[in-house]
Amino acid sequence: MTAPSAPAPRRPGAEALAAIGHPAPAADPADTSPHAFPDGGTWRTEIPSVEGPEALAVVLEESARLDVPVHRISQGSGVWMLTDAEITEMVKSCAERDIELCLFTGPRGTWDIGAGTRTDSGGAGLRARGHDALAGCVEDACRATALGVRCLLVADEGVLWTLHRLRTAGHLPADTTFKLSALTGPVNPASFTVYERLGADSVNVPSDLTLEHLTEIRLAARAPMDMYVEAPDDLGGYVRMYEVAELIRRGAPLYLKFGLSRSPGIYPYGAQLRDTALATARERVRRGRLVLDLLARHGADGGMSPLGSRLPGELPRFPVPATAPEGD
Repeated sequence: MTAPSAPAPRRPGAEALAAIGHPAPAADPADTSPHAFPDGGTWRTEIPSVEGPEALAVVLEESARLDVPVHRISQGSGVWMLTDAEITEMVKSCAERDIELCLFTGPRGTWDIGAGTRTDSGGAGLRARGHDALAGCVEDACRATALGVRCLLVADEGVLWTLHRLRTAGHLPADTTFKLSALTGPVNPASFTVYERLGADSVNVPSDLTLEHLTEIRLAARAPMDMYVEAPDDLGGYVRMYEVAELIRRGAPLYLKFGLSRSPGIYPYGAQLRDTALATARERVRRGRLVLDLLARHGADGGMSPLGSRLPGELPRFPVPATAPEGD
């Protein structure tokens, strides 16, 4: 869908700077993304790192108190770190508020016995090592969707393609969406296009991409981008609040992720990290309020997708091969 036309947002400090001879350069209309979500919106919101029912309750309470609209809530430790009862409770709580729940799939290289990820080069990173790790991710996907989860976080291109094939074949619900992890995120138009065609329904791009990089990607692909407005320290700790209006203009359709820098890592989450997980969940919502207030002050708060929106629209995919006959 083509993005609705709208007046260019006012830039931070534009009027004051122009008054003393430092006007902002005019925005190039060619930089504006031609794409939007199927509902016509150009941006949605996401609260990441919500690691269980208790943290979810904090996010829901705080988002109501601060009037922060939430389209998606995501978890980073993985399906396998939650009980069926915990998943069911999270699904129910999100469904009651028409919020999409996204859970991470399975074993990943950084927690595996392989030593490569502990070297300076990082080895194969988050990828699922071997058949068994791939199978674990599939098990997570099947279990989560059976319990009502309809969005899965993926950090491996092989896992992504496998889950897309299972979705196409009807082994996973047709309305299941796949979100590519920030720890895998592509940094150029060609790689973004590959993930889109492998089955990604939204792609978390690294938060250090320039505005020009976003425009380059949008010339090549239309899958929704996810982007940390404030990135966790292990993703660089970048804080890009004053660029949000331009991030939307260049990157739409875009999920604004309200992360948190200068805070301890909590993956894989357990009760030993409870106080940190709840405090950071609450603060992520507050960061979201700051971003939304800033958009409003800049006249750029229009274009948000209606609450409850979740599907990405029709996206190009690689052809899915037929399953080989038994014995071939």
